[in-house]
Amino acid sequence: MPAQICIARIGAPHGVRGAVRLWTFTEDPLAVKRYGPLATRDGTRQFEVTHAREAKGHLVATLKGVTTREDAERLNGVELYIAREKLPVAGEDEYYHADLIGLAAVTSADQPLGRVIAIHNFGAGDIIEIAPAQGATMLLPFTNAVVPEVDLAGGRVVIELPEEIDGDGPADA
Repeated sequence: MPAQICIARIGAPHGVRGAVRLWTFTEDPLAVKRYGPLATRDGTRQFEVTHAREAKGHLVATLKGVTTREDAERLNGVELYIAREKLPVAGEDEYYHADLIGLAAVTSADQPLGRVIAIHNFGAGDIIEIAPAQGATMLLPFTNAVVPEVDLAGGRVVIELPEEIDGDGPADA
């Protein structure tokens, strides 16, 4: 399990007084205010969210010490982390996306596909990225149909491959 979890990414400035667009990766977007100072991955910089309001698909946030648009521009793309122990314990049959990174990806017939290297969300839903031992990575929608089982204890995720990916092609009528 990772020691720290990325819970937000700073986006472009919002206005001229140092506010930023904040893309959160928490179930409750405003939870970023409750976790205390947020740090960069290497821990060298910390940020405190002093004010946040919801906008379309993101937050507009004020960070302590960021008072100008130029200050905000320099932060664009910075990812913000917290210690894992600050997060609520995941419920039964729940997990954090970060817990999936590094797990083996196998088919429902237990054939190896590779390792999970990332979970992405480009706006239309989560996507799981799997790196096979050789060849290009696979990007698949993270849905119950494609990922019917996550077995953290067993260190694997089960993937149901669409026909066009597994090489069989479309089924004959």
